[in-house]
Amino acid sequence: MRERKVQVAQSIRFDARVERLGAVMSPDGSPEEAEGVLNPAFTRARDGRALLFPRVVEQGNISRIERAYVLERKEGYEVERLGFALEPEAPYEMRAQPGYGCEDARVTFLPVLDEYVMAYTAFGPDGPRIALATSKDASAWERLGLVQFGHPGATVGDDKDAAFFPEPVLSPEGVRSIAFYHRPMLHLSAVDGIAAVPLIQKMPWADRESIRIAYVPLDEVLADRRALLTARESALVLSPEEQWGSIRVGAGTPPVRIAEGWLSLFHGVDLLTDDAMRPRFCYRAGIVIHDAERPHQILYRSPSPVLSPEERSERHGIVDNVVFPTGIDRREDIGERTFDVYYGMADYSCGAIRLTLS
Repeated sequence: MRERKVQVAQSIRFDARVERLGAVMSPDGSPEEAEGVLNPAFTRARDGRALLFPRVVEQGNISRIERAYVLERKEGYEVERLGFALEPEAPYEMRAQPGYGCEDARVTFLPVLDEYVMAYTAFGPDGPRIALATSKDASAWERLGLVQFGHPGATVGDDKDAAFFPEPVLSPEGVRSIAFYHRPMLHLSAVDGIAAVPLIQKMPWADRESIRIAYVPLDEVLADRRALLTARESALVLSPEEQWGSIRVGAGTPPVRIAEGWLSLFHGVDLLTDDAMRPRFCYRAGIVIHDAERPHQILYRSPSPVLSPEERSERHGIVDNVVFPTGIDRREDIGERTFDVYYGMADYSCGAIRLTLS
């Protein structure tokens, strides 16, 4: 049964001010970082120190999840690399041909479990799949495995952009659950990339790659952590639309709680032309606000992007014209509604912005 395009109530309005804080991490010259340091997850360690978990890419597009302390200084960021949180080891993270590994992590601390949960893309023999790992200290990580979708009508296949809500919420069926974003991908086997755009543009908005929220009953997870791997429900929450993000939309940062509900930055992809009038994808970022109790209800969606590729490091890299938000830090020391957002720049390096809500 075809799902309808989600209607956004836009029942709230506010202004968002964005200040670029500059580059945070770039490749250090090591073989493991030869093709980029990008898309960093963020969390606070139990002692309060700021931790980044960027994807680092070795030649041949082999990806690992690095771990690093980060400290903001007046003159820029100080970064201490701490080794790898995850390297490709599991069968679902490895394959014979180039292009595999552990990609694009998001990390969330869940107080109800007293654990950190890392959702990442495992790129192995079957393509991209959502995988999970947990940690008590955000240092040593234990793999749980691949997520399975056990609800009726679930789509089995390529999936990306998973990020957990930090607190239990109600599912559409009214079940107290642990929830996470995900983005099932289209199966366009005959064409890919820009060549697939004409096919995508003929699709209804809700049939294009969209943000969904999956739900795992809380009681099951409290009984067995491995229950996190089986989603019982999945709801369509945000689809592409004409204004921006018309090709696809996907999750960005894990949600954080504000007065209005759950705040997150998501990414949207459009087809634009470069200076030579050649078609190119452009990744931009916007804000979404979910209802606090029932997050499948959307209260606000940015009518225009709050972050677009403008700086040279965002416009030119491994993949040009990309800003890709993946980590968020509440900065109550600066302001009640101030957040630092960490993001990937052109699939090569990491940057940060300061987001202030009115």
